[in-house]
Amino acid sequence: MSTKSLRSLIVVGLVACVALAQDLGVPTSWRKFSNSRPLPERVSIAQNGINGILPQLNTGNAQFNGIGYWQSANVYSAMANQDYHAKTATNKANVINNLNKAFSLYSNYDQFGWVLESTSTLENMTDPPYIVDFWWATSALYAYRAYKDNNMLSHAVATWNRVNAFVITTSNAGSGSMSGKNFRLKGSCDGQTMAGAVFWRPTSDDMGVNSITTGLFITLSAYLAELTGDAKYKDAAILSATWIQNHNIANNLILDSVNAQTCNKSPASFTFTYNSGKYIEGLSVLSSITGDSKWTNLMLNIIATAVKASLWQGSDGIITEGASLNSNNDGVGFKAIFIRGILEAFSRSSNSNLRTLIHSYVDVQYNALLDLAASGNNYSSNWHGPAQGFTTWGQLAALDVLVAAVVAN
Repeated sequence: MSTKSLRSLIVVGLVACVALAQDLGVPTSWRKFSNSRPLPERVSIAQNGINGILPQLNTGNAQFNGIGYWQSANVYSAMANQDYHAKTATNKANVINNLNKAFSLYSNYDQFGWVLESTSTLENMTDPPYIVDFWWATSALYAYRAYKDNNMLSHAVATWNRVNAFVITTSNAGSGSMSGKNFRLKGSCDGQTMAGAVFWRPTSDDMGVNSITTGLFITLSAYLAELTGDAKYKDAAILSATWIQNHNIANNLILDSVNAQTCNKSPASFTFTYNSGKYIEGLSVLSSITGDSKWTNLMLNIIATAVKASLWQGSDGIITEGASLNSNNDGVGFKAIFIRGILEAFSRSSNSNLRTLIHSYVDVQYNALLDLAASGNNYSSNWHGPAQGFTTWGQLAALDVLVAAVVAN
């Protein structure tokens, strides 16, 4: 047997082992992992959920009362995706008008203007700034996908160009320095290059790179590569996806952050749904545009683990993260990002076992919302219930589940 043939057999064997390692079965302990509601009813339920949050819209700044700037962007994501998947244009005016409004108010969706020079300036701020531009740019891409409005694509490209300045390049890693940062970077950690990591705060002395900002960059880059055909976006997505793969995965779940000066990592307990969700979404698009099975297999491993992770759900499968009845917090919006990520994987995959698993998981959350946490068309952020009166954050958290149920059934 030739060396080449032997290598081919080894590669095939490794891929087979990875596939066998993935448990894509649906746990029988999950609560109500199917539903029989017809498509028109599911579309109506999702749109009614969106309609329920619209009275909170402040058209002066394009944000929603009761939630923050980054969370407001995710309302538009759900609205655009609802129209895209339901093949409607019900939300088009609200989405387009307000994404245009935010872009006109905040250049490249940058609400803070990044005039701060030092993290010490942040100490007395109740809502310290970080790179939130990505959430809005991704919403603009969803809007472009749904409505083919060229302004939306232009907004996404302009924001990508802006935030690309905070990505550690191969050159930065080699030199240990980066424009806008006043400390020496570690070019590698644990023997792997730091190229591809994205700083979550652009202040000159903030050393943190993290998975959500990098995952957002992967997703934005991969979508732009798909939509424009420009190889620079694909190359950027691959570099950043490789960084997370090499540095920030433990037991198939995505960890949070790394210090770019010391290589210190956040503790494994500091693990949230949206880090895995956004990376899953990015990998699903990256798999589509590259045809590279390594990204598909990595995505499958993460999904198979994440939808059964005891960190954020019990044996019933209902997500417990972000169950805040009396006040908003960032965690309330995390699980919505997770659901959106696995929905993109569902939509792009032909793997029947994966699609069944995601369909079942979405229906667990959907049935919990409708059975346990609903008061009319209003939803509690605690998906185990009980139902409560309207809160903007509870409604926000539910929207992506309602939209996902339109597709994944």
